[in-house]
Amino acid sequence: MPQSDAHLLQAARDGDAAAYGQLYERHVAAARALARQLVRGAEVEDVVAESFTKILDLVGRGGGPESGFRTYLLTVVRRTVYDRSRVESRQVSTGEIEMFDPGVPFVDPALVGLERSLIARAYLSLPERWRAVLWHTEVERAKPAEVAPLLGLTANGVAALAYRAREGLRQAYLQMHLGSPPQHECRPVLGKMGAYVRGGLARRDSKAVDEHVNACEECHGVLLELTDVNRGLRVMVGPLIAGPLFGGYAAALVKAVAGRTGATGALRLFGRLRRVPKQQAAVAGGTAVVATAAVLGALLLVSDEEPTARPPVATQAARPPASAVPDPDPVPRPSERPAQVPPPVKKDKPGKARLRATIDALGSLVRAQPGIVGIRLRNYGGGPSEELAAHVDLPPGVTLIPPARRGQSAALLTPVGTVDGWACRPAGGGARCARAPLPAGQGTALFLRVLVADEAPEGSGPAVRVAAGSLRVRARAQEGVRMSGAPARFATDGKVTVRAIGNSLLSCPEERAGCLEARRRQGEQRDNDLWPMTALDQDDRSDTAASSGAVLSLPKGSEVVWAGLYWSASGEAAGPIKIRPPGRRKYLTVQPSEVTVRDLPLGPAYQAFADVSELVGDARRNGTWWAADAPMREGVSRHAGWSLVLIVTDPAEPYSQAVVLDTATVVGGGSRRVRIPLGGLSPAAAPARVELVTWEGDADLRGDKVSLGSGALTPVGGDRDPANVFDGSSNGVGEMTFGTDVDTVGAELGVDPGLTIATDKDVVLFGVAALSVRARS
Repeated sequence: MPQSDAHLLQAARDGDAAAYGQLYERHVAAARALARQLVRGAEVEDVVAESFTKILDLVGRGGGPESGFRTYLLTVVRRTVYDRSRVESRQVSTGEIEMFDPGVPFVDPALVGLERSLIARAYLSLPERWRAVLWHTEVERAKPAEVAPLLGLTANGVAALAYRAREGLRQAYLQMHLGSPPQHECRPVLGKMGAYVRGGLARRDSKAVDEHVNACEECHGVLLELTDVNRGLRVMVGPLIAGPLFGGYAAALVKAVAGRTGATGALRLFGRLRRVPKQQAAVAGGTAVVATAAVLGALLLVSDEEPTARPPVATQAARPPASAVPDPDPVPRPSERPAQVPPPVKKDKPGKARLRATIDALGSLVRAQPGIVGIRLRNYGGGPSEELAAHVDLPPGVTLIPPARRGQSAALLTPVGTVDGWACRPAGGGARCARAPLPAGQGTALFLRVLVADEAPEGSGPAVRVAAGSLRVRARAQEGVRMSGAPARFATDGKVTVRAIGNSLLSCPEERAGCLEARRRQGEQRDNDLWPMTALDQDDRSDTAASSGAVLSLPKGSEVVWAGLYWSASGEAAGPIKIRPPGRRKYLTVQPSEVTVRDLPLGPAYQAFADVSELVGDARRNGTWWAADAPMREGVSRHAGWSLVLIVTDPAEPYSQAVVLDTATVVGGGSRRVRIPLGGLSPAAAPARVELVTWEGDADLRGDKVSLGSGALTPVGGDRDPANVFDGSSNGVGEMTFGTDVDTVGAELGVDPGLTIATDKDVVLFGVAALSVRARS
């Protein structure tokens, strides 16, 4: 049976150079697969060589990994790339870099906070051998037979170890939850959750867990994590170890394993070590010469060619034999010996551009609806790029909508918004776009409005190929067309944030006993189900029959990027609404550009939308906005209200991504829980602000919860009850807003973000979610 990684590491620690050569053969494909996601050309082999040298140096001094070589190696590869870029940009000296500990997961700046997620903390708390088997079998999805040599086990032994490790992960995850202060009623259930997942609970206890989980959003989330720990490992632990480009690494690894080069590839490693630039050799540590010599000894032992003699290590280091010099060709020719002189290394010219691209659907691409595909490109090199040309391939059934004009979901400002210097035209099932050169250290965002056909097939996501002179980058989205979800109405990047205000147009009859108390959010009659709702007319004007106002307060120095007006009421006869900006005397009539009708328990209800970006952009920034006379019905259990949703610039905000999703979705009754994917963002534990617009919520029916994946969130206004979010409260208004909710919540998003709306007793019409998420600048 082949020796395990743990045995080979111990042998290398004891001075057996051949053992380290075997480790190199086993894992070099993974190192290259990750390095190719991060760097290009000759730099890939330099990074791989430097990473193996660092680990060998640590192992020789008694440090380094004990058994989990693969995850340790990937961490070192990522850190090496990061350190090389900092040395090149003179952000740090090589002496500072030598102080890092490769045993600690290196968290990319784009993923700061990911290591604090519960599943990541639980994984890192496991024994190294358990972490190794979970990484290989669940994260990289290798077969037990492929993993067996690495662990020194049979295939059945690997399967058994993986089972024990998964159970250990579940227990560690539960302990993390129990270590935090859960609600008192949750503790007994969490204590039984592990046995519940394994099917080891008595029927009575299982029923108790079922009942609690159905009513508790947080425990429901815990149960989902426990029953699908494999998904949690790939979504959270995969990027933690392999970085933001984990998906590309996993795909590349599958192809790379088939092309392993064995001892010949190891010989190329030695050549790369000889050609590492001086400043990079310093990064590798002060014992690079000894490390190189040890690698050479290993290669001489595993090579097919037997050396005539093994000179002392010092001689090897001082005068390497010609047979150790690499062949410049990827595959050695049998009739030729390796080249005697290594070819010159192509070094990056000072100021060379380096591009990285991403592409995703914003929110979701949903059948029979328009949507947005977002492409983000960043130049993280030292100089400007050449002119940019992007070819976007859209999935079957998805077509480009011509660029919008103002008033049609376009930005009012540049460079934030949908423009940023790009010009696009339809081309061959997608789009061709062009832009001026991108300066060093700058990013650009391009948002394409698309239309998804009724019968568009589910499947692969959109892809983009970007060319800038001889530089080429590619990216593909993980998600394509969906059957359901919330498509994006608008998206932008920049120093931006979101805001929303609103109010009701119906209220309880003022003359009725208890109504004034209810309007002040007091008493026990705060539901529109308990009153014959009548028109609310607050503007004291004779030309309106129903009116209400809400105060808008925007950040200092802000400008409006985009604004949307939403209104909803019981019934299906939607029509225009009147709106009056702050300081204006006259109302303006706004026609709906889109109307959606949904069936609620007591009849149909509509949600209407209109783009009012120009109107809001030209108005006074702060003050009271008024809305009036939307089509509506009076009576018991009726609702009518409006909301103004905005994306605005904020000079005090960091670089952020903002998106508005609107979906008139019924939550409650047969669909007690709805999850809306938040695709196209780059969250990774980034702080997010979310504005929610919801219709027909009842303050006295508890059980309405909102989650972004980390438990129930507390709204900023109203009763501030995380177990009753939709309580008839709206931003910009202090009193009761019957049947209308405009709420603000804040949370940190994970790498697979989604907005979950749940209700136990009520039935609501969830309308809009506007998010701003901090991103890398």
